[in-house]
Amino acid sequence: MTRPEQSEQSARGRQRAADVVLYGGKGGVGKTTCAAAHALALGTRDPAAKTLVVSTDPAHSLGDAFERELTGEPQSVTDSVDAVEVDPERGQEAYRGVVEALADEFRDAGLRLGDDDLERLFEAGLVPGGDEVAALEYIARYANTDYDHVVFDTAPTGHTLRLLDLPAVLGETLGVAGEVQRRVNRTARAARSMVFGPAAYWGATDESDEVASLRDRVDTVGALLRDPSRTAFRVVLTPESMAISEAERLVARLRNASVPVDAMVLNRLFENRDDCSCDRCQRDAARHARRRKEVDDRFDLPVSHVPQLEGEAHGLDALTRLGPSLVTE
Repeated sequence: MTRPEQSEQSARGRQRAADVVLYGGKGGVGKTTCAAAHALALGTRDPAAKTLVVSTDPAHSLGDAFERELTGEPQSVTDSVDAVEVDPERGQEAYRGVVEALADEFRDAGLRLGDDDLERLFEAGLVPGGDEVAALEYIARYANTDYDHVVFDTAPTGHTLRLLDLPAVLGETLGVAGEVQRRVNRTARAARSMVFGPAAYWGATDESDEVASLRDRVDTVGALLRDPSRTAFRVVLTPESMAISEAERLVARLRNASVPVDAMVLNRLFENRDDCSCDRCQRDAARHARRRKEVDDRFDLPVSHVPQLEGEAHGLDALTRLGPSLVTE
């Protein structure tokens, strides 16, 4: 059920800037597992701190990793860790508010706009990428909270790059929307002033709260994602040639976007710790050792080596075993 402490957060003082870590990479490399294990490790290291792990992947698997059902509101996983899966409707609702605000201005200016027209305006896509918009809304919602740490399990590479581009795209779109709104506002007030005189301007503003608020949130997230004092992006990969190559491209794109990348996470690394002499274990250990050296040499970043577990890497016990590889003292 939802953590009861949520209603008591105000007792912990003013809002603070949470430490934000984002896990990203190619689909299937284990981003969700690493994000979940990271969150649990933070909770183990400092039980008094509060950590939230957020899945922004449209194909959520965070609940599967924790072996519990999650929703669009934080649910308790342990005493110090909450988890939430992004609700795509949240992004749609934010933009619907902008469209409806614009529609109200059009109506005030004497332009006829029915419900069907409003729906067409909304579906025409003022905003690209509904899933990314929803993810952005969750980042804006939880980046400044009473949580001490927020860990994001991001969608595969393509979605993540669109998310990083979104603040600039939305900023431009909302700027145009705001300008349209200001022009319509001025036209409507000028027309009303012919009837009511100066009273038509009393309390008038050029931009609705909906447009201004969303634009502020977009600007805040754009700045946060590029702030190395608050944000760290970790690129997850496996010891496979395709995963290494895609990780290299992702690091380059992130750096071009001024997003701070602080580490690589080499996941599912097989180490023949039992010194098994079978051909398969010998072959896999040798291959992964070569890939490990390749990753260590190829990237000018610290590399976390996360071992391959026997069996599936889900459930609190398994995730807890992985945590020390991701969070050090």
